[in-house]
Amino acid sequence: MNAAMEALRDPDDREEMDMRARGLAIAMLLAGSATPAAFGVAPATAQPAANQPDGPPQGARGHADLVTLFTAFDAWRTPPAVDGVVDYSPAAVDRRRAELRGFQAQLPDFAVARWDRHQQVDYLAVRAQMDLEDFNLNILKPWARDPGMYVDELQRLAYADLPPKGEARARFRARLKAIPAYLAQARVNLDSVAADYADLALHGLSHGDGVGHGMPYRAVEPEGLIGWFADLRGRAQKQQPDLLADIEAAEGAIRGFRDWLAAARPAMTARAGVGKPAYDWFLANVRLMPYTSDEVVMLAERELTRFWADYATERHRNRKLPELQLPRSAAEYEAQLAGTDAKIRKWLKDEEIITIPDYIPGSYREVGFNAPWIVRPTGPMFWEQIQFRDASPDHLHATFPGHRFDGMTGKRVTDPIRSRVSDSGRTEGWGFYLEETALQLGLFDDRPRTRELIYVFGLFRAARTIGDVKMQRNEMTVGETMRFWKQWTPWLDDNVARTDAGIYIRRPPGYGMTYTIGAMQLQKLLVDRRRQLGDAFSVRDYHDYLMNTGRLPVSLLRYDLTGQDDEVRGFWRHVPLSEVPR
Repeated sequence: MNAAMEALRDPDDREEMDMRARGLAIAMLLAGSATPAAFGVAPATAQPAANQPDGPPQGARGHADLVTLFTAFDAWRTPPAVDGVVDYSPAAVDRRRAELRGFQAQLPDFAVARWDRHQQVDYLAVRAQMDLEDFNLNILKPWARDPGMYVDELQRLAYADLPPKGEARARFRARLKAIPAYLAQARVNLDSVAADYADLALHGLSHGDGVGHGMPYRAVEPEGLIGWFADLRGRAQKQQPDLLADIEAAEGAIRGFRDWLAAARPAMTARAGVGKPAYDWFLANVRLMPYTSDEVVMLAERELTRFWADYATERHRNRKLPELQLPRSAAEYEAQLAGTDAKIRKWLKDEEIITIPDYIPGSYREVGFNAPWIVRPTGPMFWEQIQFRDASPDHLHATFPGHRFDGMTGKRVTDPIRSRVSDSGRTEGWGFYLEETALQLGLFDDRPRTRELIYVFGLFRAARTIGDVKMQRNEMTVGETMRFWKQWTPWLDDNVARTDAGIYIRRPPGYGMTYTIGAMQLQKLLVDRRRQLGDAFSVRDYHDYLMNTGRLPVSLLRYDLTGQDDEVRGFWRHVPLSEVPR
């Protein structure tokens, strides 16, 4: 299990994180990139996307045609890599841009104005996914701006279990052999590196993150990418010695890449954020949020104040009670985990909070959990300070009925569009929503000190929202954001602050703010539905709807469930990314 890695808690959330945040690391392939026509979709003239009218398109094509278009687009954006080698040449990038325009040019052709609201939701979700790829290709451009993209790809390779079997053995060797050429090409591609990206990559090459984010468990964490390849070499010496020469050649190339990056760093002065106009465009067109970035900051500042006030008054309320203590052993911690899981499951059932389907495993070990027992020389990092004292806040968020439960139910969604979209406003919003909702529903009535931990989680998410927006708008650097978060968050350490800041500045914009804002949207939707149904409203039915409908942006779920269109009305007029000031 991975140690306290909040952002990779649900394996299915990698659909946004791996497939989206890595941008073109798997989508921009060798010269054989498939075109729309290759998927049986008639290509449109590859012209820039045009402004759409203020209402839904009034074309002639039906919903079935939208499914066909999306299926082709979905296959296009996730083609298989060739030995891990990706072509980021200008010609390859331009070809992908033209192919994407071919998909986008068909969007006005649909008779969306005559569809029911559920089909209109599908259309907006599809358009947003195409806009996401547009943003990756034209704004984020990680192959040119972020050396960490190459570091991440290789570090995931170093996690491989040895020895691979059958065809996987040949594929793994081919990927190892490709590393020197891959990193040589990276030096050519990286022509506009952002300063923060360079510093994060240099740190990741030679230092562990101190968190275990997305990594296999090791009692002693390897020191960055270089350390992970040493780990791979050590395992190969015993399990697959025929790979040693290729691993050692890869290690030499990785060290050479580090030395090149360190030498070139003084000239790498670009800003990492996308800027305010692009950030606001992304919120409106990809995240489909009814807020500007200024409004997001205002909401987050209010939440930061509220959660800090709740934390301070809860501490006063509990001042005569003993503090929660860290467990003294792995056995004590594992007993706490088992008890937490059993209590939460019973509470969910007894209080009619959510339906637990029969296919959900009965053990937390089968479902998965975040933080294994580990003794660090510097003491527990931030997530462990919470998790080890009481596992329930994180268990709700990440395991049951949070991300892992959410992922299992999400796999049962069969809709061809909704099953392929995973928006973090819905997924991370759900995980965060569960924490305070459980407090309000009485789960912690007998554990007052645990309520303090809920408020610490809440204030950190609010602070992260502010940092997320200001980093992406180039108003704060990674270092400034880390310091801001540490000033506002009890127990927060440099490693967790750096890891989270790196996630939020390197992914498509707004991931860090979707915890707080997504949870607020889910609370608003609960209120809308309760006021709509009156006493017939059921908390369990509301939660079941979220689990069974697909992980779409919450604004779309609101329209889908309630029919209230005050938010989605603003999404119909579509301004192409090409018209956003740079």
